[in-house]
Order: sequence, then structure tokens, then C-alpha cells
Amino acid sequence: MKLHELKPAEGSTKSRKRVGRGNGSGLGNTAGRGHKGQKARSGGGVRPGFEGGQMPMARRLPKRGFTNIFAKEYNIVNLSDLEERFESGAEVTLETLIESGLVKKVLDGVKVLGDGELTKALTVKVNKVSKTAAEKIAAAGGKVEVE
Repeated sequence: MKLHELKPAEGSTKSRKRVGRGNGSGLGNTAGRGHKGQKARSGGGVRPGFEGGQMPMARRLPKRGFTNIFAKEYNIVNLSDLEERFESGAEVTLETLIESGLVKKVLDGVKVLGDGELTKALTVKVNKVSKTAAEKIAAAGGKVEVE
């Protein structure tokens, strides 16, 4: 099979609905909108979430809390991840974390958490480090530099 021979499977494609093209098409006259009413008019119809005058779902449900627009979101990296991806004596920065695939989408910074064991001496230069992670890095002979 070559590129120019590709085509959709039999019956998988449908021709589009051409409305208002004469009565012979089956969609002439009212063009599939029925007779009169709000949905038959141009620009007619109801807004998204409208439930015919019934109290909408968004207003029936209780609301709680708020979203802090100033909150910072950190990429989380565990010590077990650093153990797998880095050699002893390596420097762990945002750039090296991206290269190793531990950080894909960069948020407001990187935080290292103390989940797992660390046996390699690493120099960790990130935005935040948890207490347990800092202790484990120091115990393995590494250094922590918070930027």
C-alpha cells in the first residue's frame, strides 16, 4: 500500500448535511428546524447550562472555598527518582531534570521530596527541598542549594 492509495474504510465517511437546498433534498423549506419556536429563529436557542427556567445545576450545588490566584505550583521530584536517573557527583538543576524527563511541563519551580532512599552524592539546586529530603541528601554526602 502506498500513500496515494490510502482512503477511508467503506461506510465510515458520511457526506455533510446541506440544509435549505430545495425540497427534493429532504431538508428544504424549514431546513430541518421544524415550524416556528425559539430554535427555529435565526440567533435563537438557549445559552449553555439553561434548564428551561428550572434552577440550574450550577446554582443548585453548594459552593465552598476559593482558589488562591497567587498560589505557586511546584513540580514534585522524589529522591527515588533522582537515585534512578543521576550518577554520583552529578548536579541536579531544572535543566538536568528536564533533560532526564523527570520534569515535563515547567510550573513555578521544582520541589524535592524525601520519598525513597538516596545513596549517591548529588548537588541539588532547586527552588524548594523538604526537610527529610535535605537530611537524606546530606547523609548521602550531597549538597543542597535552594535558589
